[in-house]
Amino acid sequence: MLQHDHLLEWRTIEKNVLLGLEIQNKLTPAAREKTLDMLKTYGLYKFKDARPSQLSGGMRQRAALIRTLALEPEILLLDEPFSALDYQTRLTVGDDIGMIIKKEQKTAVLVTHDLSEAVSLGSQVIILSKRPATVNRIVDISFPENASPLERRNLHEFKDYFNEIWKELNEDE
Repeated sequence: MLQHDHLLEWRTIEKNVLLGLEIQNKLTPAAREKTLDMLKTYGLYKFKDARPSQLSGGMRQRAALIRTLALEPEILLLDEPFSALDYQTRLTVGDDIGMIIKKEQKTAVLVTHDLSEAVSLGSQVIILSKRPATVNRIVDISFPENASPLERRNLHEFKDYFNEIWKELNEDE
């Protein structure tokens, strides 16, 4: 899942979320039904006949995630998927995407420069060095099991993790 949703404007949302399955010749009736169920579960089913331009940025990102999940990947790579969104939408969509990934029981690698995003969404934060990048440190993140990414930002542990990682990132300066 990339920074931009790359939904095709000439295709409906339904056709967009089925695109990967079509390309990989995996569009079976069962795969279609499962994907349409995800549209229902994640609040996009009533927009299945809409075009991407008719959806908000957050809805578009959810559609892009459903398109990715339809392929049943073992690991998701999220490359700054919220960077094109305004701050308020970014928080809401980050919360939505985080909960979807948890519900679908997927492992995800989130590439981000946003420290708050990394702490609120992650179970580990891998801190890389400057170029050439090497792993400087891995910080395990632990919050109460039922806390959503947005709720995590209000917990006292959030500040502690944020400050610990901030210090590590700025140690060389």
